[in-house]
Amino acid sequence: MGEHIIKLPDVGEGVAEAELVEWHVKIGDIVREDTVLAAVMTDKATVEIPSPVDGEILWLGAEIGDTVAIGSPIVRLKVAGEGNVKPQGGDVEAVAAEPPAKLPTPKPETAAPAAKAPPKAGGTDVKPAPAVSKSPQQPSVPGAPRPEGEKPLASPAVRLRAKEAGIDLRQVSGTGPAGRIGHEDIDAFLARGPQVARTSGLARNDAVEDIKVVGLRRKIAEKMTLSKSRIPHITYVEEIDVTALEDLRAALNKEKRAGKAERPKLTLLPFLMRAMVKAISDQPNLNSLFDDEAGVIHQHGGIHIGIAAQTPSGLVVPVVKHAEARDIWECGAEVIRLAEAAKSGTATRDELSGSTITITSLGAMGGVATTPVINHPEVAIIGVNKMMVRPVWDGTQFIPRKMMNLSSSFDHRVIDGWDAAVFIQRIKTLLETPALIFVD
Repeated sequence: MGEHIIKLPDVGEGVAEAELVEWHVKIGDIVREDTVLAAVMTDKATVEIPSPVDGEILWLGAEIGDTVAIGSPIVRLKVAGEGNVKPQGGDVEAVAAEPPAKLPTPKPETAAPAAKAPPKAGGTDVKPAPAVSKSPQQPSVPGAPRPEGEKPLASPAVRLRAKEAGIDLRQVSGTGPAGRIGHEDIDAFLARGPQVARTSGLARNDAVEDIKVVGLRRKIAEKMTLSKSRIPHITYVEEIDVTALEDLRAALNKEKRAGKAERPKLTLLPFLMRAMVKAISDQPNLNSLFDDEAGVIHQHGGIHIGIAAQTPSGLVVPVVKHAEARDIWECGAEVIRLAEAAKSGTATRDELSGSTITITSLGAMGGVATTPVINHPEVAIIGVNKMMVRPVWDGTQFIPRKMMNLSSSFDHRVIDGWDAAVFIQRIKTLLETPALIFVD
């Protein structure tokens, strides 16, 4: 038998280190070739590390949340044959000399074996006295709750007094025969003041759980901290009447074209994306990245719209590249494809980077208004709120209309409040008169 050292491989993207976000094995596990051992994260892409050989896990070289350099040993295996650890010299010898992995902490209920008592002079071993365990029927502290189902002994008068006082008799220690509770026991219980336990069914919970922030959640935390600490946000909220847009969307989704490829089902997002493209053509400075360290605004011609998406792992932003070159159905198809890739964890780093402006939407949970955080180093983010039917005055009467708010934030170092308002008003006009979206 020999040992085989597995080092963190080059996971691409030109990175020198990666964060360990998940172990799929533990010490003592038997693994086969291609068994996934661990998952590491670089930027927002998660990469799985498979085993190249069969063997038994002897050592794990990092903990969840640790940053590991490329080429560092992460697993030691016992394998058939010589393995790849040289018995003398070689660069992997140093690995074998590294401190062993920490032993698992014993469970609280696991006690060490009792040491044997010294033998008597006569040579007969003294057997240790058996441990005396408390009966579950005997509370360890006076006044502690009795076991579930045990009925305290008390007269009807005492029970009535306890009920009126809101006292659980199971909390009261009885001093009478067989633990019978009397009026004097109630008096003593009430005299303890704050220690009185009321029959409320409520109990304090003082537990504190420490959760280490790792992986995608840590990336999100760093990104949000950077955005809020370096970008002075201005948020602008405007309501949009999307009644006509919803009617058009429903009609387009019902339309079937003979002999043509089936079109994707349209949501509101493709219409908003096309409206943003038209509005950006009038105000190209909204489609920019601000390098605040160099003091340079990078104004992009290509409109790459990030779509903030919630996944089981956390928030990610897949990017629809070159929205200016896509019609409304192409935008819709790309949004669907990227959303599925993001939720399944198969989105590539290229698909999760490169945005120049972002849309964020909570769908039906969108609320009336939000204050979106700009995706640094962009200068604008458009927030979609919940669509609701509201009464709207048309000059003569109130009529039901489908209304929706846009809550949008802008980098006030680059975008003035007036320019932000002009931009959103242009989008409002396009969404409220959706035929304009299709006019070149």
